[in-house]
Amino acid sequence: MRLSQMLFVTLREDPAEAEIPSHKLLVRAGYIRRIAAGVYAYLPFMWRVLKKVSQIVREEMDATGAQECLLPQMQPAQLWQESGRWDTYTKTEGIMFALTDRQEREMGLGPTHEEVITAIARDTIRSYRQLPLHLYQIQTKFRDEIRPRFGLMRGREFIMKDGYSFHASEESLKKTYQDMDRAYRNMIRRCGLDFTAVEADSGAIGGTGSQEFMVLAEAGEDEVLYTADGKYAANVEKAVSLPADGENSPFTQYEKRETPGTDTIETLSKFLQCSPTQIVKNVLYQAVYDSGMTVLVLVSIRGDQDVNEVKLTNELTKLASQYQGKTLISLTVPDVDAQQKWAAKPLPLGYIAPDLSDDYIAKNKQVAPQFLRLVDQTAIDLQNFVTGANESGYHVVGANWGSEFSLPKIQVDIRKAKAGDHAKHDPNQSLQTARGIEVGHIFQLGIKYSQAMGATYTDESGEEKPLIMGCYGVGVSRLAQSAVEQSYDKDGIIWPVAIAPYHAIITIPNINDAEQVEVAEKLYSDLNAAGVETLLDDRSERAGVKFKDADLIGIPYRIVPGRSLKNGKLEVVKRATHESQEIPIEQVVTTIKQWVNAALSV
Repeated sequence: MRLSQMLFVTLREDPAEAEIPSHKLLVRAGYIRRIAAGVYAYLPFMWRVLKKVSQIVREEMDATGAQECLLPQMQPAQLWQESGRWDTYTKTEGIMFALTDRQEREMGLGPTHEEVITAIARDTIRSYRQLPLHLYQIQTKFRDEIRPRFGLMRGREFIMKDGYSFHASEESLKKTYQDMDRAYRNMIRRCGLDFTAVEADSGAIGGTGSQEFMVLAEAGEDEVLYTADGKYAANVEKAVSLPADGENSPFTQYEKRETPGTDTIETLSKFLQCSPTQIVKNVLYQAVYDSGMTVLVLVSIRGDQDVNEVKLTNELTKLASQYQGKTLISLTVPDVDAQQKWAAKPLPLGYIAPDLSDDYIAKNKQVAPQFLRLVDQTAIDLQNFVTGANESGYHVVGANWGSEFSLPKIQVDIRKAKAGDHAKHDPNQSLQTARGIEVGHIFQLGIKYSQAMGATYTDESGEEKPLIMGCYGVGVSRLAQSAVEQSYDKDGIIWPVAIAPYHAIITIPNINDAEQVEVAEKLYSDLNAAGVETLLDDRSERAGVKFKDADLIGIPYRIVPGRSLKNGKLEVVKRATHESQEIPIEQVVTTIKQWVNAALSV
């Protein structure tokens, strides 16, 4: 392609709305243009990148035997109501674009396609002989993000590969899950990115197990905890670890003490001159289920630990049926306004004990009359601990479970793992932290959707059973931007060869120099004929401008028919290293072709 004929406009200044390097560079280099918050146009360069990423994804999926299809973007609310996710996606999380058609039917723009694919399976799969079956698509998705940011990283419209598999056994599901693990590793590796696979929380998708594929980059929104031996890595939402050992309590007798101005663990431990590891802090949450029932949750946890609210949400979801619900709508720390709706009297915030009286809850049909009390594993074995006295300005010391306080019946692991903790698989290993960008996620869904939506098959003995499902997603547009976030310098983008919009760019320093133009034109034809995707910068611009643009857009190899022409050579510059060398004209095509092939074979 000739640059003079392309839609190509670069910016010298960073766009005001861009916060991270990859977003700034993609806009500046003319790859994307913002149309609305979280909505971007993919301009010609970007579309070439996305097609290359998509092709790599397609090749790896096809190699596993998966079949490509295309599902509707507009989905009826009825399907989502069958699965129980309509309220979750339109109200609780609020990420689905919902609309009503002219016949008053509720519809949604697909943020994901579990319901649609399960409905198709329900209508088409009858027997175990049709299983396993694996379908996938590459398509635009829609999610109404509260705060769209970072360009294509967190947009409201984006391109995604999502796949779904159906099985007659858990063993079959696990085999496909392993196939997807290998395929995803191949995809990301072929795209030229450094990444790690981590244990993950299944979130609103659900299921029994999942794994994320994280591209490591400082701008990543996710925190990854891992060990140096390479045997453990997990998203912080899912991570488990061994907490630091607790210190012995200095208190041997139970007593109530005045502790003014100690409503935080830091101020309390300093006032009593004790370790936070000997404090039981009691954190109050307000949970609302889809039944409309509000439940006040009191979590007791060791003072030096924090509650992992994702893990807490999962535990509370398991208890939904006790409150006539199916799922949790919201989980918050109740502020003053929230407390006024259910509190019968002012709460001793900062001084709450595990036995906070249920009479703090006013009578209300929509509010559970008793606190739901949970204790984290870190607090169970504490002895002679410090905790609140249910009176502002007072704590108790030397307390014990079974004497001063009843140990809550619901015992859970909901602490947040953090860097520096010991690893469970090897206490000699400490967890380290890194930032990551989630580009892929695979799930073992089990029967969550098939059971809810009546998607069944008949087994060998003639018994009707729910289909066992898997789900596998890759963010195509996110992966493309992740490549920029991981590889750039002060001059611009450094694309991996496999997904660069073009392999090489021929930059003509002086368009009025007939010899430069003649050599460039021939080389342009020869390179493209040899399979090297080549861009010709034949614009009437100064050489310096062209060189800056070439660096900015990140084409892997720049060829310059300049001063070295008199010696029968061309300057060739590798974008990744800025390494420059002069190569005889007749060897340029062969050399570039070899470099490209070597890069693509990694």
